[in-house]
Amino acid sequence: MSFKFIDLFAWVWWFHNALSQLWWKCVFSSEIDINARKTYELNYKNHNPDLFKNNNFNTDITIQDEKSIPNHDILCAWFPCQAFSIAGYQKWFEDNRGTLFFDIIRILKEKKTPIIFLENVKNLASHAEWETLRLMLKMLKEEWYFIHFKVMNSMEYWNVPQNRERIYIVWFRDKEKFDRFSFPEKIDLKTNFREILEENVDDKYYYNWKSLYDRIKDDVNRFDRAYQWRRQYVRENKSWVFPTLTANMWTWWHNVPIILDKKWIRKITPREAFLIQWFPKNFILPNLADSHLYKQAWNSVSVPVIKRVAEKLLLTFN
Repeated sequence: MSFKFIDLFAWVWWFHNALSQLWWKCVFSSEIDINARKTYELNYKNHNPDLFKNNNFNTDITIQDEKSIPNHDILCAWFPCQAFSIAGYQKWFEDNRGTLFFDIIRILKEKKTPIIFLENVKNLASHAEWETLRLMLKMLKEEWYFIHFKVMNSMEYWNVPQNRERIYIVWFRDKEKFDRFSFPEKIDLKTNFREILEENVDDKYYYNWKSLYDRIKDDVNRFDRAYQWRRQYVRENKSWVFPTLTANMWTWWHNVPIILDKKWIRKITPREAFLIQWFPKNFILPNLADSHLYKQAWNSVSVPVIKRVAEKLLLTFN
């Protein structure tokens, strides 16, 4: 069975990547960040030329006429999470990025989309004593949607060696499909982060001879650990698992995962950051500054977790 989906706040291809593996077709996409758009187009223009030829790769969803959006079976969105994140200011809908959720509602009112599939930071569930999520659920219920949501950790729901908790939300207009849906179960983590590291790494990623080296060299001493510099101290993370990629990991050295390899102490590369999110090895990185690439990797979702949820969505049509 073939489905059409739209990909809002698309960033660099994660929903598109996961759902296309199930032979779903993206008929509309929206992303405002110019550098993310470069990465998105570079990786998908040859696979889905209609999306770009028909001018359905939107720049600013806030000025998009919802009537002109193609009909679709599933609306997918990672709507900007900084307004809800514990790493941000937690301004709820006072933050302009938080109000982008209303654009989703605007589209649903017009298109009556059968299924909505969203991902966001874990803190969305408990933010403002649950008031944020309660308001979102209220708005969707007013549009006759039935809701499932669950917080899942990438390291527990797929072989992704990253301690990354996110909330996954699915809405159904069809009560029978809602009743048939269930989120995937946990599976054992069998992959460690060493298996996805690059073999040949440029010297610029190593800390030797840099000012931070003397402050971390005694603490970064195990091959089975990933570390982070937390402004004043070195944080050691779980065995064989990377910490959550964070919003500020491209600024100076703060929070970027640090490892000890056979050569020296280094931070992860932009390519490794994408591999930690389980992007395919042949994913093309554009010629951009490392800061933009790190940001794109952090802002992404763990691709196979999205795919597992999508597979469960497919079962509701049987």
